Amino acid sequence: MAVVMVAGLLALAGCASEQGAAGAERTDTAAGTPTAASPSPPASPTPATPPSGSPRPSPVPVTGPDQLLVTMEVTGGFAGVRKEVALRGDGTVHTTDKGERAVRRTSAAQFTELRTLLGDPALDDVSDFTKDMQAADLFQYTLRFGGRTVRTDLSAEEPALDRLVHALSAWLPK
Repeated sequence: MAVVMVAGLLALAGCASEQGAAGAERTDTAAGTPTAASPSPPASPTPATPPSGSPRPSPVPVTGPDQLLVTMEVTGGFAGVRKEVALRGDGTVHTTDKGERAVRRTSAAQFTELRTLLGDPALDDVSDFTKDMQAADLFQYTLRFGGRTVRTDLSAEEPALDRLVHALSAWLPK
């Protein structure tokens, strides 16, 4: 009986260490991805695993440090908010809120995560306009990426878009 219990504990320990190794984040070292990071925003949701048969998201390519990968403007709400966030090819995040501008640098892992969210093939199926016209005082999000402009209030169930909005929102000033 004691042998069975020890074997069971060893099996559980082995599973935990395998899971830890599989869950480790990879970093992107291609194209001079920045490695220095400023204070990190709150952790954002990780990309969901696509249904079987769906292509896996891969990071959008970076063509140069001045490349504008995505911008998101947040407006509305009861208080009349207007905030902006932009991710550039050099891994910097530029934000604007109430006229205050800030620039922060992503870590290599954060930069890869944001680029992977942008590379999610499910974004191709998102409508350019998803708003609940009956709702009042919802925040409005205008995203520009990959030659598209998408406007949403997050009222429609669009998991890939929701993940991207939440990841970018984490960089906005509070």
